[in-house]
Amino acid sequence: MQTVRRRRLGSALREFRVQAGMKTDAAAAATGWDGGKINRIENAKAHLPIKDVAPLLKAYGITDEPVITAMEELARDANKVGWWASYGDLPETAYRDFIGLEEDAESTRVYTPGLLPGLLQVPQYAREIITATAITRTAGEVNALVEMRKKRQAILTDTTRPSGPLELWAVIHESTLHYKSATHPVLMREQLRHLIDMTNLPNVHIQVMPILANPHPGMVGPFHVVRFPQPWPTVINLENLRGGNFTEKTDDVKVYEAAFGLIQAAALPVDDSREKIRSIMEETSS
Repeated sequence: MQTVRRRRLGSALREFRVQAGMKTDAAAAATGWDGGKINRIENAKAHLPIKDVAPLLKAYGITDEPVITAMEELARDANKVGWWASYGDLPETAYRDFIGLEEDAESTRVYTPGLLPGLLQVPQYAREIITATAITRTAGEVNALVEMRKKRQAILTDTTRPSGPLELWAVIHESTLHYKSATHPVLMREQLRHLIDMTNLPNVHIQVMPILANPHPGMVGPFHVVRFPQPWPTVINLENLRGGNFTEKTDDVKVYEAAFGLIQAAALPVDDSREKIRSIMEETSS
């Protein structure tokens, strides 16, 4: 089974081999393995036993202990499936992969110009958004996707994770805070109260992009910057109706990291954002 962790392991090993200037046959000669085995591991079609990680990395000239340890941990968990596996093929592949990446992440930065980030949505808001955007889904599938979204949110308070609860930095466009539900008039009051409550967590930071903000890179569309403990590279997720597309190319990551910095600069500071959310909530309540 090709889990996202197994694919990340294979991709990292391929990168190490290429950096060492070795073709597959040279790597096979250095390790005494069959070249086909190395190809299968790199393509996530074969399991790499933990005991084989260090010798393989040594063949590639990798002796840094933190890197070896991180690779061994990924090899150990490469075949594990997460809680989302119980939902079968319900979520799109890209969404399953994103949840898998999120589970291993240290922090995530997200800009959402049209809706609230999934990690911050209350169930009824999530239901309305999923119903509107997952246009091919049945009512039963929508219910399951809402349930999945709620389970995802546990990552913000899970102290058992190696890196602790996921750090979330979200920039939300002010217009999304004025959403009006046709069937649940009090929905946004509840949702805005939830946003304020979430800012009480030390790992959750929310900024509001004012309607009259200066031009900024986020005007192009939503994206996530997903960061991992070293040595794993940062991953960029570009959202779309089918889930999203990922890239971890260095040049792309640099562009989106810089873009998020400019977006933060254009948005209200964290404390001012909290007061903006509170003000809109009070207006909604009146």
